Amino acid sequence: MIREISAFETYAVRQPVLRPGKPVESCYFEGDDSPATKHFGFFDGEQLVGIVSLFESSIRFFREKNQFQIRGMAVLASHQKKGIGEALMQHIENELQQEKNAFLWFNARESAVGFYRKIGYETLGDPFDIGDIGTHYVMCKKFE
Repeated sequence: MIREISAFETYAVRQPVLRPGKPVESCYFEGDDSPATKHFGFFDGEQLVGIVSLFESSIRFFREKNQFQIRGMAVLASHQKKGIGEALMQHIENELQQEKNAFLWFNARESAVGFYRKIGYETLGDPFDIGDIGTHYVMCKKFE
């Protein structure tokens, strides 16, 4: 089951998956508390096991006007390879179907590029490094 959750609730998955060994404060993303930002959680019974956050975020790199960014996509290790990530992405895509000419972009970890390509996203440009997190690729998809 997928439902909207608070930014704070995402930390239970963000920390062990995306920020292991780092303080919980590192789980906060700029814009988490914006009224336009939506956070979704995938629940296995009562347990939150997967998350994704959708931000209204425009950068000049893209020409599209109606830009959205995914941040913090994560599934607990114990629940990976069970279709949860794909279900969360489908949920985001369903949300964007209501937007006119929506353009979805994000910075994908190198290890996740294959997953995103499998579900229809493409990479743009060269890989780049994000501090102590690792190599990333910009990925995107347009919804008309």
